[in-house]
Amino acid sequence: MKTITLTFSILLSIQMMAQDHTKLPYYEIPEAAESYTAGTTVSRMIDGLGFRYYWATEGLRPEDLAYKPSDSGRTSGETIDHLFGLSNFILSSIVKDFKSVDGKAMAFDEKRKQTLLNFKQASDILRTTEDISKFDNNRYPFWNVINGPIADALWHCGQVVMLRRASGNPFNSKVSVFAGKLRD
Repeated sequence: MKTITLTFSILLSIQMMAQDHTKLPYYEIPEAAESYTAGTTVSRMIDGLGFRYYWATEGLRPEDLAYKPSDSGRTSGETIDHLFGLSNFILSSIVKDFKSVDGKAMAFDEKRKQTLLNFKQASDILRTTEDISKFDNNRYPFWNVINGPIADALWHCGQVVMLRRASGNPFNSKVSVFAGKLRD
């Protein structure tokens, strides 16, 4: 009987660890840094982006991903592809020898997860960086990452929210982007 109980306990522990391991970042915005620096400020911007992306994409159905308001517009799925590319660009701007994953063969859930993990990794790196000018390069200063892909990704998260509303699957009304968590 002790062996069965011990085996059950081990299996339960493994299952709980697996669930924790698959938990995606940005269900809520993480705790804020204790001080304001250039790095913590940009990190917090990316945390806000990650939170918005998490909830903009949470519960999307195949018909939402395929929705396109006009012939000249992008579908929600194409917009999510673009957001994945932006998350790769942001991360490649701060990680030497960054190797992006090709998203073309990824299913939506995989792409969503990788985008969130990219945002989280970028935020974690920036949070501990005092001088973000070290991410300037020969092609552009880090300022361009802020007004380029970070701002662009925020813009596109709003588009996903609008498109999902138009396809009949509105954004969760309990999400508070101000507080960075779900309202009761």
